[in-house]
Amino acid sequence: MDEIFFQAVFEVLDSLEPILRSDKIYEEMGILERLVVPDREFKFKVTRLDDTNKVRVNTGYRVQFNNSLGPYKGGLRFHPSVNTSILKFLGFEQIFKNSLTGLMMGGAKGGSDFDPKGKSNAEVLKFCRAYMMELHKYIGARVDIPAGDIGVGAREIGYLFGEYKKITSRYDGIITGKPYMFGGSLLRPEATGYGVVYFADELLRFENKEPLKDKVCCVSGSGNVAIYTIEKPQSFGAIVVSCSDSKGTIYDSRGLDVNLLKEIKFNKRTSLEEYIKTHTSAIYTKVEDYPSGAHEVWTISCYAAFPCATQNELNVNDAKNLIENGCQMVVEGANMPSTSEAIEQFLKEKITFAPAKVANAGGVAVSNFEMTQNASLQRWDMDKVDETLRTTMRQICKRVYLTSKDYGVDGNYVDGANIATFKRVAEAMIAEGI
Repeated sequence: MDEIFFQAVFEVLDSLEPILRSDKIYEEMGILERLVVPDREFKFKVTRLDDTNKVRVNTGYRVQFNNSLGPYKGGLRFHPSVNTSILKFLGFEQIFKNSLTGLMMGGAKGGSDFDPKGKSNAEVLKFCRAYMMELHKYIGARVDIPAGDIGVGAREIGYLFGEYKKITSRYDGIITGKPYMFGGSLLRPEATGYGVVYFADELLRFENKEPLKDKVCCVSGSGNVAIYTIEKPQSFGAIVVSCSDSKGTIYDSRGLDVNLLKEIKFNKRTSLEEYIKTHTSAIYTKVEDYPSGAHEVWTISCYAAFPCATQNELNVNDAKNLIENGCQMVVEGANMPSTSEAIEQFLKEKITFAPAKVANAGGVAVSNFEMTQNASLQRWDMDKVDETLRTTMRQICKRVYLTSKDYGVDGNYVDGANIATFKRVAEAMIAEGI
C-alpha cells in the first residue's frame, strides 16, 4: 500500500550517507526516524448530492508531515488515484521542496478520490463545500495552508475558499492559488512551469552547457505545469515539440501552438487529438500504439526533456531512448515522474538530471509570495512576482550545485538536493528539541 511512499523515502535516505557521516548529532537526535513519520494524518468522509440528487460518498485526506520550518504547506489533489500512500509520498517530498526555497514553510499534502473531470460546476461546488466542511477543522493561516494540485485549479480553489469564509466568517489566507480578485497572486498558474525552466536555464549555465535557445525540447503532460513549461522555453527561443495526456501524444516538429493547447485543455477540457484538426501536419499517437515498454513522448530526439505528467511516468526504457537520441538534460516538472531505474541510467551516463523537489519548487515559492501578500494586504505586480520567482529558482540551483560539490557528489543533483534540504530541516528539528 505504501510502495510509492517507500520509494520516495529510500531515494532520500540513499543520498544522505555523506552528511550522516559528518556529524553524530543526526543519529543521536533520531532525525531520520522522526522525519519519515507524519506529525498527523486525517481521513474523513465527504458526502454530497450529485446532479441527479443521488447521494455520493468520497474519502478526504490531509497529511501534515513536518512543520519545523514553518506552517504546513502543500497542495490538495482531487483524483481517483488518491490514497494515503500517494499523499504521504507527496507530503514527504513537500518538506524538502519547501525547505530548498529558503522560505518559512513545512510540508503537507491532502486531497480526495473525487474526480472533478466531466462534472458540472454545480456538482464540483457541492463537493468542495462538503470537503471544506471537514478540512477547515485542521487548517489555518499559521497552521496549515493548502494549495491546488491535480484536479484542483482556480475553480476548485475559489469554491473551497468561499466555503471556508462562510463557515468561519474569516477572510484569512488559508489557501493559495486563489483567484486574483480575492487575494491570489499573479503568475500562480504559470509558476511551477516557469520555475522548472528558470531552474534548467540556470543549471545549464553552471554546467557550461549550451542554453535552450534553438534547441528541441520534449514535454510530457498537458496540465498547468506542462503547458507553462512549454510556454516559457519558447520565450527563450527553444523549440518545444511534444506534450501528452492520458489518451495520447502530440508531436509537432515546428513547435507546439501553446494558445491552441490552452484552448483545448483549459477551456474545452478535451483530448489532445483535437490539436491535429487545426495543425494537420502534427502527429497524434494514441496510448495503445505506444512502443512496448516505453512512452511515445520519450522516443523523440531532443536536447532537454521535461516530464510534467505524473509519478513514475518515465521508466528505464524511456531513459535509454532519451540517452540514445542525444538528450543532454532531464528536468522533472511533475512529482517524482522518473522511476529509480531511470534516474540510475541518467546518472550513470552523466546526463544532467534535476529532480522534482528542486526543479518544480516554483509553484510553492509563489504560494509563499501569495501568503506574504495576504498577510500584509498588498498586491505585487507581475514583474515583481516573476523576478522574485526567477531569483528564488536561481538560489535553489546554486545551493544544490554547491552542496553536491561540498559533499563529494559533483553533478549528482539528486544527492545534492537531498543533502541540502535535509541539513536545513534537521537543524531546525535539532534546535527545537524532541
